[in-house]
Amino acid sequence: MEPGIAELVWNWISHFELVAEILQGATSEQGQGQVCTELNSATCPTTLQCWKERASFSVPARIVNISQDVSVNEGGNVYLFCLAVGRPEPTVTWKENKYGLMSEGEFLDITEIKRHQAEEFECITNNGVTQPDIRKVKVTVNYPPMITDVKNMPAQLGKTAILRCEAMAVPTASFEWYRDDRRPVENDNTLRIKNEKTRSLLLFTNVTDKHFGNYTCFASNRLGASNASMLLFRPGAVYGRGVAVNVGVSAGVGFWLCLSVSLLMKV
Repeated sequence: MEPGIAELVWNWISHFELVAEILQGATSEQGQGQVCTELNSATCPTTLQCWKERASFSVPARIVNISQDVSVNEGGNVYLFCLAVGRPEPTVTWKENKYGLMSEGEFLDITEIKRHQAEEFECITNNGVTQPDIRKVKVTVNYPPMITDVKNMPAQLGKTAILRCEAMAVPTASFEWYRDDRRPVENDNTLRIKNEKTRSLLLFTNVTDKHFGNYTCFASNRLGASNASMLLFRPGAVYGRGVAVNVGVSAGVGFWLCLSVSLLMKV
């Protein structure tokens, strides 16, 4: 082969190898368009050095791998990651929407997480080429029931009345009601239990003398249990001190401890 022809063939081989390399790196329509512009330029010399100098292009930042949604017990640790690519090299920021807190970097570590930190965390990557790429990770924090909003309630004979028991918990709590002699409360034609997502209602449709007394609400999930006692009383009657709210184990330690253990074993 003539020396001139050999040099021309070598130049064309080098040219197409570089083109393949550029096209492989062009991961966006913008990058590919700029590559094509370079390749079609009539003024660009056909030397390898020129191609290398003119092969620079921008690639929008995008997230290529991110943590799945996480469920963790309160007090545990959470480790999130968010990996991004782009040209120029993008920044990565984690944002907590509830309080507006932000953390720079691909990794976000939360130690001894609290229930109020349960939310969606945003990963934001940006390199100024186009709009930022944003993905979210939901963090669920599990914790045992905590009973709130319990009150002694007055009631008139022959009238309706309601006792309320609300419990915050993740997973959602299951409810049971007990009388002062520890009998489980059951539905009948004058009394009905209505369980909702975060609370349980004891509905009296026709109050009689047998309904007056102390009632205990017991809330539980797989992480624990709590109970609270309240009175349904006739106005003017004296029943001693007001409502006693007990988280964990209350009066009648043996009974409530056994009940808690038996319910947890069912989970």
